[in-house]
Amino acid sequence: MLTRLKNARILVLLILTAILTFSFGMGAFAKEPDPQTPSYRTVTEIHDWGAAITKVIVYLGTPVPKNSVTKDTFKVHVARSDDRMAEPLLEQGYRNVTNAYVSDEKGNPAVTGKYAVLEMEIGPTVSLSSALNYYGGSNKWVDSDYTITQVEDIDTNSKAITGLVIDSFAGGTKELVDDFTTGEGTFNGVKLTYADYSPAKDKAKNPLIIWLHGGGEGGTDATIPLSANKAVNFATEDIQSYFDGAYVLAPQTPTRWMDGFTGRADGTSIYEEALMALIQDYVSKNPDIDPNRIYIGGASNGGYMTMLMIRDYPGYFAAAFPVCEGLNDTLITDEDIEKMKQTPIWFVTAENDTTLPPLANTVPTYNRLIQAGADNVQLTLFKDVHDTTGLYKNADGTPFQYNGHWSWIYVYNNEVKATINGSTTTIMEWMAGQSLKK
Repeated sequence: MLTRLKNARILVLLILTAILTFSFGMGAFAKEPDPQTPSYRTVTEIHDWGAAITKVIVYLGTPVPKNSVTKDTFKVHVARSDDRMAEPLLEQGYRNVTNAYVSDEKGNPAVTGKYAVLEMEIGPTVSLSSALNYYGGSNKWVDSDYTITQVEDIDTNSKAITGLVIDSFAGGTKELVDDFTTGEGTFNGVKLTYADYSPAKDKAKNPLIIWLHGGGEGGTDATIPLSANKAVNFATEDIQSYFDGAYVLAPQTPTRWMDGFTGRADGTSIYEEALMALIQDYVSKNPDIDPNRIYIGGASNGGYMTMLMIRDYPGYFAAAFPVCEGLNDTLITDEDIEKMKQTPIWFVTAENDTTLPPLANTVPTYNRLIQAGADNVQLTLFKDVHDTTGLYKNADGTPFQYNGHWSWIYVYNNEVKATINGSTTTIMEWMAGQSLKK
């Protein structure tokens, strides 16, 4: 009996010793940092033609010295897909790497770092770079799956890094877009989404710029109206400087602002009352907005709604800037003209716009406003819409030609100008000078 008890005690001690040894070993192992899997992050920027993935920031897992990575170190493959389509894959291929450098985690050049930035070719015809896809009448962020394959060794101070194949996505940033917040609300029984930008808080009142998106930016993702055609530029330092800091509100309709009570673009909108309620609600929740300096504008479908708003709410907006607007002049009565002329207006469009021809919309309405005695109305009628950066050209060396409907490009870049009172004035400079107090 004593022998059995002794043997049992020995067995228990052996088991306890084994458990303690295993636990200690596990504890020691847990203290060892797990090596992170090499991964990549994307950087999206908004250009004249829309959103483009301009670079990837690759996590290498090992510190490497400056100049150890070149544009030939990696091959970058991307597959773009849109899950709205029966066949989601849009295209796939290799991106052209134009520059590469060692960086810190945020992508800033570094003397030594665990990251590498790979900058890639972009342009209005480089579809592999596009972060959006237009399908079924609307834009949507696409899935861009990258595989980054190492083809040249990376020399470090200790050993060479070889054979990396990186396809683990660690997230992405959207420059300027990420400076906006998004929200939603139900107004007059209609649910609207929106994106907004708030300037730095100060003791002064700040103006509000309202931008109404085009037909392809409706839906429930309020970052789309900012990104499909560069509306984020209203938050840039350059444009903000004209207003000493301005709020930006970009409402989004579930469908199109042009959806009227009897048909599309019939001179009404089923969203008009809800939009005005949203604007008033936003102003009330931001008491430092100057009610005398609320500006409204929009392109195409949004230009249509801009015209309705200044027609039906005269005296509320300090200025309006409808771009390639879609309210047919035959739908505007003489009484409407009398209401509209109370708001300073700057029309922008292009002669070769075949989507909303200016001779059917903008031009005759502008002429009627002038004839009615409007004393603060401008019209900029561009011949066409082309690249003004000098970066993109046609095969014959002339500036790259955009669709004639895209005259909003000139507005976002503040390239709309006129001679007013003997001085050359840009559209942003003009708008910043408008106030209901005047």
